[in-house]
Amino acid sequence: MAGLGGAGRRVAHVCGRLWGRAGGVTRRSLVCSAVCASGNAKKDFKKMTPEEWKKHLTPQQYYVTREAGTEPAFTGEFYDHHEKGMYLCVCCGSELFSSEAKYDSGSGWPSFHSAAGKVSTHTDRSFLMVRTEVLCGECNAHLGHVFPDGPEPTGLRYCINSLSLKFSHKM
Repeated sequence: MAGLGGAGRRVAHVCGRLWGRAGGVTRRSLVCSAVCASGNAKKDFKKMTPEEWKKHLTPQQYYVTREAGTEPAFTGEFYDHHEKGMYLCVCCGSELFSSEAKYDSGSGWPSFHSAAGKVSTHTDRSFLMVRTEVLCGECNAHLGHVFPDGPEPTGLRYCINSLSLKFSHKM
């Protein structure tokens, strides 16, 4: 049942699968039914406390997504990942980037020429630099940065931390 404490969309998806399943009632389906019936299936991720995020994420994911950290280059799970599918926010499950927009920038981080989902940007003036930070538009998770040195069709390079992503084979 630990997985039920996460993203509201994931809970709703699990509930939908369990509602249609034939057979006996399980403890998990009862909890799922209670969550769906309570109206809490859509979590307001922007209002979650640091303590709630720490329960939901690994320490490394928390550092990158909630404290605007950066994983070391060439170490992330997805920098050399080539399966077809969708990259989702590790915090809330929102669709962010399609594998069709992914390319090898040589930077050591997953790079995309365009976003497929809800992302936002803001000016990052940390470390005596001016960069454009990329955030999840749903939960404000720090994803990485975007630079104007990418390939066509956009000329952009979304340089994203693997720790801020999870992968789904569904497109």
